[in-house]
Amino acid sequence: MISTNDLTAYFAKIGLVDNPPATIEGLTALHRAQHRRIPFENFDIQLGKGVSVDFDDIVQKIVYHERGGYCFELNELMYQALIASGFNAVRQLARVHKGPEPTGRSHQFSLVELNGQKWVVDIGFGSHTPRTPLPLDYGVEIKTDIQTFRFVKNEVYGSMLQVYERNEEGDLHWQNLYSFEFAHVCAGDIHTSNFFVSSYPESFFFKNRIAAFPTENGIALLFNHSLKLITPEGTKEVGLQEDDTYLEVIKRHFGIELDMPIQALKHIAAE
Repeated sequence: MISTNDLTAYFAKIGLVDNPPATIEGLTALHRAQHRRIPFENFDIQLGKGVSVDFDDIVQKIVYHERGGYCFELNELMYQALIASGFNAVRQLARVHKGPEPTGRSHQFSLVELNGQKWVVDIGFGSHTPRTPLPLDYGVEIKTDIQTFRFVKNEVYGSMLQVYERNEEGDLHWQNLYSFEFAHVCAGDIHTSNFFVSSYPESFFFKNRIAAFPTENGIALLFNHSLKLITPEGTKEVGLQEDDTYLEVIKRHFGIELDMPIQALKHIAAE
């Protein structure tokens, strides 16, 4: 459980004066505030430190330093803030479907119930992080400011979140993101999933440097030595060098301060 002092520091960091009310307006305000202030990133893995899901470690890293995290950190911080603010929230784990095969239950998010309506609250899904809470209504298009999602039922995987976007050929289509089954999640589930994602040599997060940070009408994305700045006007892509300018870029565009030399990062071969 988050302490009173840490909760105050968290609200100050994300720009909220106090606990939001346990309403959809309060839920949306909390989601937006954290999403627009704290980046998605996996640099602790790339520094060889691994990722701790001990909540005190999460708070120290994200609330009191200029760092972000990935789903097990960002969504745990959100979950604790939700509970402290009086929301009826539970942790959930999901299978990711962005690759050729689904993963194990390797993604954490929160499920909130308000007045009989369930909401998916997800602050930590990288480039496809929803920019607002998503009502869990099946077969209905759900629009944020710049995204379109829907939930569908799947005979094998339960509930599936999809995004409407262009594929590599430029055609618009519904892309599977992740699926979940409303199963109870305990601490052991999270520790097991986090260890696999952060430590398995073939894990996407173990092999690559990744960061994502929303802008007002778009998003900044880092993948290894590539920086993409996506806006309504188009996409600008910049190649990055393996020198101190790399650290300057992640600070300028993502607000990440590693306080370590570039040589401390695991070597990633140029694409």
